[in-house]
Amino acid sequence: MSNELKSILFLCVANSARSQMAEGLGRMIFGDRVPVQSAGSEPSVVNPYAIEVMRELGVDLTTHRSKSVHTVDPAAVGTVITLCAEEVCPVFLGEARRLHWPIPDPASKDPSIPREEMLRRFRAARDTIRGMLERFAREGLVKSLR
Repeated sequence: MSNELKSILFLCVANSARSQMAEGLGRMIFGDRVPVQSAGSEPSVVNPYAIEVMRELGVDLTTHRSKSVHTVDPAAVGTVITLCAEEVCPVFLGEARRLHWPIPDPASKDPSIPREEMLRRFRAARDTIRGMLERFAREGLVKSLR
């Protein structure tokens, strides 16, 4: 096996909210120690609420774009973390270790949901992902990515 550090890949369907926030949080928590990326099975656009709640932590998602899981090199991935809850998670074909963190999708197509409720949902998803990533880092699991 190569001595090159393998990445963590965060997956969800649209690569617009949970996986994008996880990618930003992963970079914030792991820094240069572990490469992180995100993708989805049906990429769309990065959700403006995700951008807004991540900005609250000093993480800029404005340069992020939604990416297809098919553009990811399986050989470069050490761990895949799926973040889907009710929806069907994307499949990743590769030898990577797989973890599943079922986080409810904070996004909604319902325009009647008030802005503050949407921000509350996105903050809850962000904070849940952050806690899980911090625990992941503390438990030394990052070392097993080589």
